Amino acid sequence: MELVAIQMNAGPDWPANKARLEKLLQQLPPSRPLLVQLPENAVVFGNRDAALQLAERLGEGPVQDSLAAWARQFGIWLVVGSMPTRIEGSGKLHSTCLVYDDRGERVAHYHKVHLFDVEVADGHGRYQESATYAPGDALCVIDSPFGRLGLSICYDLRFPELYRALRERGAEILMVPAAFTRVTGQAHWQPLLQARAIENQCYVLAAAQYGDHGGGRQTWGHSLILDPWGELQACLPKGEGLIIAPLEVERLARIRSQMPVAQHARLTAVWRDKA
Repeated sequence: MELVAIQMNAGPDWPANKARLEKLLQQLPPSRPLLVQLPENAVVFGNRDAALQLAERLGEGPVQDSLAAWARQFGIWLVVGSMPTRIEGSGKLHSTCLVYDDRGERVAHYHKVHLFDVEVADGHGRYQESATYAPGDALCVIDSPFGRLGLSICYDLRFPELYRALRERGAEILMVPAAFTRVTGQAHWQPLLQARAIENQCYVLAAAQYGDHGGGRQTWGHSLILDPWGELQACLPKGEGLIIAPLEVERLARIRSQMPVAQHARLTAVWRDKA
């Protein structure tokens, strides 16, 4: 079993992004099974109007049909980092991670919980994701042939309590698709990912956007795959492409057995007792 992270430079035009993604998927190795992750904003990126126009209801629409068809065509488990989905009765959207099995069936979704409303010292300056999106309110951990997958998106990475909750629900592979800015990525991307891997003893699969996207937006790239010891298995610093690393189930079990931190955690138990 192998883990794959695809790095891309998405823009506001879905047909162009679709062609780019199809070309990248054609570079997948022949071995199966594969767990393949696309970055955040893989479908549309960098333009609010384009996101509003392209957004679909969950489970409906030509974009999701294409994503399901890829999973089926390539025989892969496909994790679509995020795409905009509509909220019934609301003018805002969800930023939604979608998971398809190798038959093209959608088996899970996750709406991004933490929204990126910050100021960054780059060409874009102020980011206000909440102007377009509403936060999700539920965690998602699902079974797969690769183990239990814990879903998250980009800015979630800065909130360790989310990942501890995923681990408590049985997560073994943490999915962190992202579009980290170049400034924040250079400072914090890899250290945060390694912390989440080490403290939760999970594999981390982190597919990223890379490059210039218009409107002053620049993303850091450096898609990573980490093992449960926090060791770097693969990295793509720049450009578009994919990285691959083996999934070693025995290594995961051994690390957790030799250092059973989940069993040793006391603060969570103390807080529950006092609640």
